[in-house]
Amino acid sequence: MAAVLVTGCSSGIGLETALAFARRGDRAYASMRNLAKADRLRERARAEGLDIEVLALDVTDDASVAAAVRTVEERHGAIDVLVNNAGIGYAGAVEATPIEQARAVMETNFWGPLRTIRAALPAMRARGAGVVVNVSSLAGRIWAVPYGGFYAASKTGLGSISEALAGEVARFGIRVVSIEPGSFATEVHANSAVRPAPADDPYAADEAWMARFLDRIGEGGGEPGVVAEAIVDAVENPGTPLHALVGEDTRAAIDAAERAGGFENWLPEFVKVAESVAGPRPE
Repeated sequence: MAAVLVTGCSSGIGLETALAFARRGDRAYASMRNLAKADRLRERARAEGLDIEVLALDVTDDASVAAAVRTVEERHGAIDVLVNNAGIGYAGAVEATPIEQARAVMETNFWGPLRTIRAALPAMRARGAGVVVNVSSLAGRIWAVPYGGFYAASKTGLGSISEALAGEVARFGIRVVSIEPGSFATEVHANSAVRPAPADDPYAADEAWMARFLDRIGEGGGEPGVVAEAIVDAVENPGTPLHALVGEDTRAAIDAAERAGGFENWLPEFVKVAESVAGPRPE
């Protein structure tokens, strides 16, 4: 029985991942920033007769991360599997996005996993075993879409850190996997920060068009349980590649980017796809 700590479990991929590990008999610790949002997870666990412990963990707070990791370690000696799933979405113009909002995306999606990794690694190293799963995104593997720069930057950065970390900790018996989902029906866009746009904002209409596209492909995406099963499989299978794509749309998106031969050729093709979903791009 492995001790598994999963972040961002109030909904979507995190919730399904905690349930998936509990089903296979592991001791699942499902964490989230706001415990008032734990009812859905608790009801699902109760219905299946699963024993899941819910912990408060805010990945943007050092003390909160340290307390949650310490709770698991005091009972098990080390975390066997750390799943960094907590994240937020954001669509906003590079010029117009307030620096505070841009920092908030990076704080949750990039620095958050770094906090939990650095808190969990000492005990993993002492034991000589462990798996770190970072839930990244297809957005970290292809060119950034308009208004998706900050989200893509956070996920690209997480992928790069995963690579470096894998090379650093393999000699301690620790494995790292970057799970990279495509479009799935989660609440990441619903929970996204929204910037106030004044009436004369030169980006407002175009930004709203892109937000509509992202919302619609999210609504039509796959079930988050598919990603949860991919995470469990990655933990069970030592042969899983460091970059593990998940979702029917991921390979097609990467192939399309490669065929384009460059960003300049790819962007017009992407706009055509976006217009087929969200309507004509504003002039």
